This record gives sequence, structure tokens and C-alpha cells, in this order.
Amino acid sequence: MSGGTKGEHHQTVPLSVLLQRELASEKIEKPEIVSGQAGQSKKGEDFTLIKTECQRVVGDGVSTFSVFGLFDGHNGTAAAIYSKENLLNNVLIAGFVKTDKDFQEKGQKSGTTVTFVIIEGWVVTVASVGDSRCVLESGEGGLYYLSADHRLETNEEERVRITSSGGEVGRLNTGGGTEVGPLRCWPGGLCLSRSIGDMDIGEFIVPVPYVKQVKLSTAGGRLVICSDGVWDSLSAETVLDSCRGMSAETAASHIVKEAVEAKGLRDDTTCIVVDILPQEKPPAPAPQRKKKGIKSMFRKKSSESSSYNDKDYLEPDVVEELYEEGSAMLSERLDTKYPLCNMFKLFMCAVCQVEIKPGEGVSIFEGAPNPRKLRPWDGPFLCTSCQDKKEAMEGKKATGRHSSGSDDD
Repeated sequence: MSGGTKGEHHQTVPLSVLLQRELASEKIEKPEIVSGQAGQSKKGEDFTLIKTECQRVVGDGVSTFSVFGLFDGHNGTAAAIYSKENLLNNVLIAGFVKTDKDFQEKGQKSGTTVTFVIIEGWVVTVASVGDSRCVLESGEGGLYYLSADHRLETNEEERVRITSSGGEVGRLNTGGGTEVGPLRCWPGGLCLSRSIGDMDIGEFIVPVPYVKQVKLSTAGGRLVICSDGVWDSLSAETVLDSCRGMSAETAASHIVKEAVEAKGLRDDTTCIVVDILPQEKPPAPAPQRKKKGIKSMFRKKSSESSSYNDKDYLEPDVVEELYEEGSAMLSERLDTKYPLCNMFKLFMCAVCQVEIKPGEGVSIFEGAPNPRKLRPWDGPFLCTSCQDKKEAMEGKKATGRHSSGSDDD
């Protein structure tokens, strides 16, 4: 199931379903994955996850994939560590929301950004909350952004979502009407609109990720995943240009060094570099980028682009966008065909995966302004506690959480 370009109507799918794409029929040889990581610590709240040669059952066979995660914690390390240890298992079931819900039950108040990358064959899936980012330079030289920045200062759509749900967005008031610093969500004072954890701040800060999935050509490419310690100092173009010609390990160290030299070590500064390479070629950087500008939107597929006169669009596609979705509304993200893995357990919570007795589950469409005509077995369903979380995230239920300041990054 593919997403369309922005402005087109398309059906959204949860991350767990997205990762069930059947890749076993691919005849192209899988790429070689070479990675490196580096970091300099200021607060000790950045954590990384690198797992290669992971396996999962696909149809009658087994598919191999690699995982790369970056977790930038705030108000402590607990949320970042918990997400690092649990998110992979949860992504293959119910995703970021389950990880957030399980962590909040521990009663700890820290939070974390997450940039989570899964590489399966030539397909790259990125799910992200917060302000750590992932960029791709394709083997042909194109630059692509694969994550969203959930800083309130720069994301107007997220500001509107929070205020529409009953939250407030503003700067820190130092008294006398003087406001300083970045835009923050109140109560709580976090400058991010999405994260995992942050239970003391309120449900306006949601754990629902922006997801983008792309398919590379067999020329491969280079992924760079960094915490905001890098992106606050260097642009994506500077990052990629500065490490061209280097191995992944050397590139990661060089990027961190360049970021710290640019503005000093003001925050944890972490970088993961992943090279996706044809098997027959030794590790090598991407070629010099073509002078076509940054591709913030992907080209149309070749079958859709024949009407363009620009010769650039007559070239064969080098990176194909398979899916993009950034809605923060849980009901929109779960509004899809029920996952195949649940066919024999129809009444199962779509988030926490607990079995629900018939009649006890709450449809995700409950309370919708114009709910479609539902049959008793129409899912997905939520258990009572997950329905409470959904309503709180959408501003329909008071959380009773206390306002407090936040030492976020």
C-alpha cells in the first residue's frame, strides 16, 4: 500500500503494517550495509542502537533487515534507555505509542526524541519524533530529507495542532512581559511537539511518529542520522560535503568534530553514518551531488511524469517514495485494513496488543464527528486505557498532569 504525494487522498497505515511489505519476491541482490558512529557527550543523554542481520518471518521465508536508532533524551536518561531497549520489538507490533504507554506506566518523567531507521533490501523506512534528523544522499547525488523536525519554533502545523487541542504555545516569560527562548508547549515548557515519555508535561506532546519509506536504486546511497547537536551547527549539505570520500566510521567522527568546532560542545552531539552499497563494490562515498537543489518532495513515478517538459523529469527515477505520513491523530494512523496477523484475534488492542473480550473494545472511530457506519466487528479496537490515551492526545480528556519546567535540548 503506497502513500500519495501531499494533497492527494491516500489511506494511512500503522508502522507495523508498513513493515509487513512483501519483499521476498525481489530478485535484485541485497546491498551491503556498512555503518559507523561517533559522539561527544555534554549531558550524557544521547543513546544509539545498531543491529544488523535481524530476521523476521515474511510469508514462507525469512527476511533480513538492519536497524539504526538515535535516542536524544531530556530530563534524564530513562526514556531514551527504555526506548532503545524496547522500541524494536514494539515497532514490529504496535509502534511508538505502545513504547510510550509502557514507559509512562513506570512513573518516570524523562522524555526522548527518536529517529528509527529500518533497512530491508533497498527499502529504507524512517520513523521519527522530535528534532533528531535523518538525511539521505543517493548514489546518484540527490539529497533527501527522511524525517520531520518537531520543534515548535519551526513547525507551524504542530503549533496549530496543540492549540486546537487545548494546549498553549509560547516563549518563557521572565516577568514584565519579556519573553525569551524558543517556542514551547505549556504546561510543561517542552520545545518539541512529539516525543516518547514526558508524562509530566501533558498529552499534547504525542509519540505518534512521522514515517517515510523510500526505495533506493541499486546505486545505493549514504544515510546520516544525527542528534540536534549536529544540526544546530551544520546544514545537511555541509554535513554530506564535509565527509565525502571517507568511510562510514571516519565520516561519523568527522561530522561530530566539525559540529563541535563550529559552535562548541553545547549539547550531546551524536552521529550515525550508514552506507548502502552494491555487493560487488567496496565501501565508497556517494558521488559529487548534482546541482539540482534539495529534493524536499520526491519526483513522480516515471509513468506519471510524461507530461513534464523539464528534462530533469525525463530522467529515470533514482529514489522512489513508497510512503509518507505525518498525522499526529491516532485514529487516522490506524484507519486501515486490520493487520493480517490479527485475523484470528479480531478483538485485540491495536496499540498495546492485549486481547479484548467481545463488547469491551472501543472502536478507533468512537466519538468521531462523522463516524462511518460500523459493524460490531469493524476494527481496529482499543482497550479502555489506550482509548483514554487517544482521547487525551486529541485534547478530548483532561490529563490532570502538573505543569513543570522542562530541561529539554
